[in-house]
Amino acid sequence: MIKQIVNIVEFQTLYNILSEVKSILLFNISNFISTEEFLDNLKKNQGKNSIIITKSLNNKLLKNREINKKNIIIIEKTPISLEKLVEKINIQLIKQKFDFQSNIVLKDYTLDLNSRIITKNKIDLKLTEKEVDILVFFKENKDPQSIDILQSKVWQYSTDLETHTVETHIYRLRKKIKDKFQDENFILSKDNGYSI
Repeated sequence: MIKQIVNIVEFQTLYNILSEVKSILLFNISNFISTEEFLDNLKKNQGKNSIIITKSLNNKLLKNREINKKNIIIIEKTPISLEKLVEKINIQLIKQKFDFQSNIVLKDYTLDLNSRIITKNKIDLKLTEKEVDILVFFKENKDPQSIDILQSKVWQYSTDLETHTVETHIYRLRKKIKDKFQDENFILSKDNGYSI
């Protein structure tokens, strides 16, 4: 799993402290000497959903439309224990992950991983855990995926097993989508595999 990045803006002391314990952190850290440096980097890297830690209220950060204001942590009161600080960061990262998982876009649909519901035009369809796994795998892999690859990556089966499990799940998922949304083209079947 890729670690999320926490940006430390105009707070060199905090960066130095976290650098000393970075091997035990569940996130990566980036240091920015000035707000301008961070905003320039933000334009280049599209990191609008990353966590930002600063030591005082910063109007340039708050006014920037690219930044989710919920992801700014202001540490005005110091000293703060390292344990409390890491706890604050981890809570924010969990909230951010939950929000991200609530709004995954697949074509004209929105998939909520937390509730396992796919939505289109205010119509909801409840999915199984395996159906969600299939859709997430398709989203991460744009090219058509063969049954062997689906067995290996989604089911963690070896390729010498029968393919009926994969085909049955895909068939049922396609039927559910067709029945609920009248969409026969959400999951496409091609000679070299399935895709969305």
